[in-house]
Amino acid sequence: MPITRWTSQALPAMLDDLRTLVELETYSYDKAMLTQGLAAVRALVEERLGLPDEAVVHDGGQYGDVLELTYQGTAPGTVLMLSHYDTVWPTGTLAEWPFTVLNGKITGPGVFDMKTGLVQTVWALRGLRELGLPHPSVRYLFNGDEEIGSLFSRRHIEAASADALASLVFEASLDGVLKTSRKGVGLFEVTVTGVEAHAGLDPDSGASAIHALAELVTQLAGSGARELGTTVNVGLISGGTGRNVAAGRATCGIDVRVAQAPEMARIDEVFAGLRASDPRVSVAVTGGWNRPPMTPNPDSQALFEQAWAVAAGFGWELKQTAVGGASDGNFISALGRPVLDGMGAVGDGAHARHEHVLIEHIPERTALTMGLLTALA
Repeated sequence: MPITRWTSQALPAMLDDLRTLVELETYSYDKAMLTQGLAAVRALVEERLGLPDEAVVHDGGQYGDVLELTYQGTAPGTVLMLSHYDTVWPTGTLAEWPFTVLNGKITGPGVFDMKTGLVQTVWALRGLRELGLPHPSVRYLFNGDEEIGSLFSRRHIEAASADALASLVFEASLDGVLKTSRKGVGLFEVTVTGVEAHAGLDPDSGASAIHALAELVTQLAGSGARELGTTVNVGLISGGTGRNVAAGRATCGIDVRVAQAPEMARIDEVFAGLRASDPRVSVAVTGGWNRPPMTPNPDSQALFEQAWAVAAGFGWELKQTAVGGASDGNFISALGRPVLDGMGAVGDGAHARHEHVLIEHIPERTALTMGLLTALA
């Protein structure tokens, strides 16, 4: 039986699995629900694939745990299949936005980012087994803190990819296009401390932290370099205690995106050089770089070419692109290892209420993974 026919026949069961995962909410900051969610993921994998040859759980503490399951293949080598099971949606969202199938689309919290991709990884291996096709060993890694920066899971992702023939990241695609370049992300906070005073009775003795921060925000906004792919966004501001008080404290939260690694050092210099024009005001910077940029390396490009050939064999045209968002694939790419991202769903609306998946593409995306695993064998 051809791969594409098999994945089409498997679609109803895949949708049942997807409903199971979406209807169990897994907000990144809800450890109890993350624990239940990961148990459901493991149960689903073992129901569809049997007991793994190796299973390791890494206790995430306040973050979601990391689960690694390895299934032996029929050919040498191992492929890492990377999926996160956490979502950005607070627990309780499902009550007002349920899992819904309508007009060829599925909507629901986390369906696009990225529970459909996770389901596809499981069924890809099941399909290879049922069809008797050769494939390397598969190491699944499921992490529950991707949406908040993979602060705990990063080291496990890097370790799991060390000996892999390839790492496949099942984040959603961009309209079916694979993501081979991603921006790096820096998350910073600037805190300004001034001198409080009555704004009417004694304005000259005050040194407003808010006024000083306004100067710094202008500097920060101007430090981006669009021509180099660098953007600096001040997305949060807070401070002050009253309208009639020179503010003693003010803070802002900044998101920085860089397409090129050297820009990280330049932005670090920008933050290090922040000074208020009023010498009575102090400035402190916290935070740092969450993910390095994903830039194509020769091994990743060769991996894309393999995927392109697989897609061509099915009669599809596969493309690659660069995007501004980051993923766990950034960590692997920065180590010079072969990685492909965007292997997951086709749809739209990540982190938005119009989040949805196009059902017709689920079988073909699963078939693409199956074909690539066979090619890697």
